[in-house]
Amino acid sequence: MTQATFTAEAPQRPHFSEDWLSVAVGLLVFVLALLAVFGHDLLGWVASTSIWIDPAKALGAVSKAYAGLNGFAALAITYAALLTTLSLAAFANGADVKKFALAFTAVFAIAYASWFVGSYAHLAAVTPADREKFGVSWSLRLTNEGGFIVALLAGLVIANFFPRFAAWLSEAVRPELYIKIAIVILGSFIAVTAAGKLGFASSVLLRGVAAIIEAYLIYWAVVYFVARKYFGFSREWAAPLASGISICGVSAAIATGGAIRARPQVAVFVSSLVVVFAVIEVLVLPFLAQTFLAHEPLVAAAWLGLAVKTDGAAIASGAIAESLLTAQAAAEGVHYQAGWILGVTTTIKVFIDVFIGIWAFVLAQIWTRHINVSESGDKARLAEIWQRFPKFILGFLFTFIVTLALAIGGGLTDKLAPAIAEANTFRVIFFILTFFSIGVLSDFRRLWQAGIGRLAAVYVVSLFGFVIWVGLAISFVFFAGVKPPLAG
Repeated sequence: MTQATFTAEAPQRPHFSEDWLSVAVGLLVFVLALLAVFGHDLLGWVASTSIWIDPAKALGAVSKAYAGLNGFAALAITYAALLTTLSLAAFANGADVKKFALAFTAVFAIAYASWFVGSYAHLAAVTPADREKFGVSWSLRLTNEGGFIVALLAGLVIANFFPRFAAWLSEAVRPELYIKIAIVILGSFIAVTAAGKLGFASSVLLRGVAAIIEAYLIYWAVVYFVARKYFGFSREWAAPLASGISICGVSAAIATGGAIRARPQVAVFVSSLVVVFAVIEVLVLPFLAQTFLAHEPLVAAAWLGLAVKTDGAAIASGAIAESLLTAQAAAEGVHYQAGWILGVTTTIKVFIDVFIGIWAFVLAQIWTRHINVSESGDKARLAEIWQRFPKFILGFLFTFIVTLALAIGGGLTDKLAPAIAEANTFRVIFFILTFFSIGVLSDFRRLWQAGIGRLAAVYVVSLFGFVIWVGLAISFVFFAGVKPPLAG
């Protein structure tokens, strides 16, 4: 991430991490949306995109209270609100606000245009009734979240064919920030979904946690062994590789690198590799899930949470899989409640993130006590668990718990649903920004020139040799035969 440069005379601004900023922005959206429950609809103007054949009817405000607002006016207000909020976040993060604002304008325009294109009826119409409604004879049945794929492809084209433009956009290309904000908001959406099926949701949660523990015990050790034994990497390289490939991508690789005091370039190379393969996984695995796991949607959801690295790519793949699997089920006359497939993927990914700090602390203890023992005898401190703990998870848990308490204890489910729908529209927009950003960061040629080939070989062997298959087996053990609740 690009940071502002300060002169010796200039006073340095306070600097807040993307983790904490994502919590702040996500909670801002959540609180403002929640006020609609008490009669104050402050976010109903946010622009949403519907499936369309006539482009003039595609855009509109999400709330009926703003039905008189022109779709393009709603889009302009949405852009202005996001630009203002995220520019303040960029300032707090130490970035050049002017450069961020200019780049974000282009990022938002391309990303939202991708959602618009992805909502075209030939791409998004799901059921025969939908096709009849829009007068189309065929459709890819992606739902209007097909815009995720369009945004990813647009980013890939820019990264690999227009590198100067990609470099200019870099100030506002922040997939980790966007996806963390989206995950904070997502907690409320999952809570509303779970409130009506609390027993089922509890079962899914317990199954997910069990699956994660098994994956941790298997993945990390095998990847570390492969990197050391068959590719000759030192411990300094093998440990971040094992964490990046087996646990949680970029965050785990960076946390592990810091825990074992690896050189900075180790985490940078591993993180770059993770992003590249995450793009490949997003483009391939959801469609494999649709082909081979159409009748086991929660197996597919858990599998993606265990197999796809980085928060952005994992949640993105869950969103695509939900669109594909629910569309295919709907075409067969089965209508699942929205949110369960994505919810399982998200839950597994969030709990994996929870353990990053703990795992980094464990590795720090091993390295400081037995491998790189310093002369001063410094040992890893318990506080490092907190330092390396992903703070955005606190935001996710807060929105989930508050929404669930209001839905169950306060009996406000009927009022919560439309309010959280407004917040969820922002969540979709942040997803779109994430997909586009992941694409823009994926310049395959530059990474190859940087000498990433041998690291990539470890990734290919580990990911396609056993990580995907072990994750699939674990998902079947815990989720086979478990189906999302039916709509209605």
